[in-house]
Amino acid sequence: MPRLMLDAVTLTVAVLWLAAPGADPIAASPEPTVVLDVPAGAQAGTDFDVEAATRAYVDLISPQEREKSDAYSEGGYWLQLWGFLYGLGVAWLLLGTRLSARMRDLATRITRRLPLQTALYAVLYVALTTLLVFPLTLYQEFFREHQYGFATQTLGPWLGDQGMGLLVNVILAAVAMMLVYAAIRRMPRRWWVGGAFAAMFFFVVVNTIAPVYIAPLFNDYQTLDAGPTRDGILSMAHANGIPADNVYWFDASRQTTRISANVSGLLGTMRVALNDNLLKETSPQEIEAVMAHEMGHYVLNHAWESIIYFSLLLLGGFAFVKWTFDKTLARWGQRWGVSGVADTAGLPLLLALFSVYFFLMTPVFNAIIRTAETEADLFALNASRQPDAFARVAMRTSDYRKIEPGPLEELIFNHHPSGRTRVHMSMQWKSQHLDEAASGDAREVASNE
Repeated sequence: MPRLMLDAVTLTVAVLWLAAPGADPIAASPEPTVVLDVPAGAQAGTDFDVEAATRAYVDLISPQEREKSDAYSEGGYWLQLWGFLYGLGVAWLLLGTRLSARMRDLATRITRRLPLQTALYAVLYVALTTLLVFPLTLYQEFFREHQYGFATQTLGPWLGDQGMGLLVNVILAAVAMMLVYAAIRRMPRRWWVGGAFAAMFFFVVVNTIAPVYIAPLFNDYQTLDAGPTRDGILSMAHANGIPADNVYWFDASRQTTRISANVSGLLGTMRVALNDNLLKETSPQEIEAVMAHEMGHYVLNHAWESIIYFSLLLLGGFAFVKWTFDKTLARWGQRWGVSGVADTAGLPLLLALFSVYFFLMTPVFNAIIRTAETEADLFALNASRQPDAFARVAMRTSDYRKIEPGPLEELIFNHHPSGRTRVHMSMQWKSQHLDEAASGDAREVASNE
């Protein structure tokens, strides 16, 4: 076991050292040059029809593109199931072969201090499970993303990011496990309550530090140069009470072709950022619509709402695990070498039971996120007043999200509104602001000519 873990760490260090960057970052932030094009059937006018305008946008995607998008989305549904089952298999392997018990014994031989024993076990656990899950990760995040044209990294840089992610996960897991197991040991009868509150606290801390200290480990963040794009974003932020002094852009194109942006952070670590794909491949109006959506999450306090919802679900998860852990341990605990819930050797069982709970709660999680996304969409339409730009963005994200899923499919699997739903919402908003939209369409036609 020590040799296996040493080999895994050595491999990680070697990958980080050998991996070359995927692409040279652009020296300065570019101003967008793409022109917004409104389909003929969606032009504002006295005969404007919401359904016809929606169909005009949806029809922009070709049958081949729709087939590809549907296949990617539906394959993702299956991967959720295979990932869940794969994780259960890894947990069974660690418990059934007593690998987990041997990792705990190794940690106790190295130090007598319980917190350090917990941290050492966490390091061994994360390294070993990352190694065991790596084949699925390699397929899902590298080969499949390249197959559908969403990835830009070669294998070396991708492995470098994976290695950096492993180091981050090792550190975070060590801290999280020390907190959670300390709470469990302090409250032996109500350990599920103490563990839940420790996990909630850790969740808030990670969300606070992530934009400033974790995200820059994977991408180069630079301030957006002064110009119409930055000035427009800051103006919209200030108009909506967001205390932003700078806008950042990051080189996501070294990893992906997808567009993205975020207004993230808590307790003074808020950061407004957009990726270089969004800058280079969309129009100024689309950038405005996307940034308004992200600002909507901030203004509507979705970060704090998600903490509340997640905390309640986490508390329910600990209650579920408490009920099932004791029953499972009574039957197989001696065979696995696990003495109780405070024994770190039982972590694979603890996490396996959590995975069952979270898998069953997938529709609930998705409904919470989808509701917040819908609220941010409506905020974006009212803040940016760019319905056509928002519809265009919805069509761009339909490359990797099924544009017209069935009602049950959307309810269970989708954590964002479908592309068609978002386009329809945009056209519905446009129908209520036809005079404003008509003048905007006229300006776009003139600029295109």
